[in-house]
Amino acid sequence: MHVILLAPHFPANQRRFVQGLKNVGARVTGLCDAKPEHIDHQVLGLLDDYEYLPRLGDLDAMTDAVRRIQKRGPWVHRFEATIESHMGPTAIVRERTGIPGTSSQVVERCRDKFLMKQFLRARGVPCAANAAVSSVDEAVAFVKEVGYPVILKPRDGAGAHGTWKVSSDAELAHALEEEGLDRQPRFFTMEAFIEGHEGFFDTLTVGGRVVFETVCHYYPGVLEAMRNRHHSPQIVMTNRIAAPGYQELRHFGRKVITDLGIDTSATHMEWFAGPKGLVFSAIGARPPGCTVWDIYSEACELDLYTEWARAICWGDTHGTAKRNFAGGLVALRPDRDGVIRGYSGVEEAQARWGEHIFKAVLPPPGSRTQPVEAGYLANAYVFAKHHDYDGLREVLDGIGRTIRVHASP
Repeated sequence: MHVILLAPHFPANQRRFVQGLKNVGARVTGLCDAKPEHIDHQVLGLLDDYEYLPRLGDLDAMTDAVRRIQKRGPWVHRFEATIESHMGPTAIVRERTGIPGTSSQVVERCRDKFLMKQFLRARGVPCAANAAVSSVDEAVAFVKEVGYPVILKPRDGAGAHGTWKVSSDAELAHALEEEGLDRQPRFFTMEAFIEGHEGFFDTLTVGGRVVFETVCHYYPGVLEAMRNRHHSPQIVMTNRIAAPGYQELRHFGRKVITDLGIDTSATHMEWFAGPKGLVFSAIGARPPGCTVWDIYSEACELDLYTEWARAICWGDTHGTAKRNFAGGLVALRPDRDGVIRGYSGVEEAQARWGEHIFKAVLPPPGSRTQPVEAGYLANAYVFAKHHDYDGLREVLDGIGRTIRVHASP
């Protein structure tokens, strides 16, 4: 089994995907926009072959690179990517080169939020009212139809990047100016803001059948977490997935997979639950970000990366997820942008909750901080697990209150 794996720069967080493929006996060729001397050395050591591609966004160049790999041999069975922005190009090149996998049509339905919601709403899956917008006039017309607040986001965006919650004419004008829709047409979608709790539903699906599933919660919601430095936001995976309150989510999650025609793939689905009931927000035919699979693997006592590789390569899985632990992460924000000069509360947190912590990343003093909007893993963060979901929330709350990241301009 020969697999080409596409990744920008092949950072360390891709290592477990490569290791999973090696664990199931695959030969792995890396396709990357960085030269070998700039690749994480452990990832490079796992790869059997390597192809340098200066511009990953160049479809013709990517096609040529894959054909060179095919010509060298051995026979290429799969061409995969795990990052949202590369799912579309990878699918197109697969079809150009005769490699099986998720079709470009399925990927496009997942990536284009307007098409996705229209497609699913027509099939009875609850989604917020939305419209494609590419100009100021189209945005204003949608607001007149549904009223404030609304969400403005790129049609092919991932996470909260380029996403705005808009509650007034002034906020709308600011968002449209910042994103450039007042100057030239751009592909965005606008949807009615859904009040409620936010989370996501992830699966590993083989032959259209869900073989692994998890439910996670955001505390607070993503937009607030990505805009407010004073939060220590959390992503928390429940180990109570069999509880009655999750049955509707699991039912519609499976319906989404069937309706979209997802065959063998990881999936990532964002949802809201509130006064208007359950609503799906985004669907991805890919693994989640933030190395959340590390949490799943630890808490579920299952190497999900290897199970994914076995599904991709051989069309089956062997392991069974245990539900002994809830797992999650808490992001620790610097008190200002600049340079990290130190931490406080680390020893206290270790003494109180160390038995639950299985991973902690604290960039050393002297490291440049990253902006809040860069995400949950942009600066310091801690992963933890606990036999009880509420107990885990208390652990993550405590760590977030106790550890402080001090920075200077």
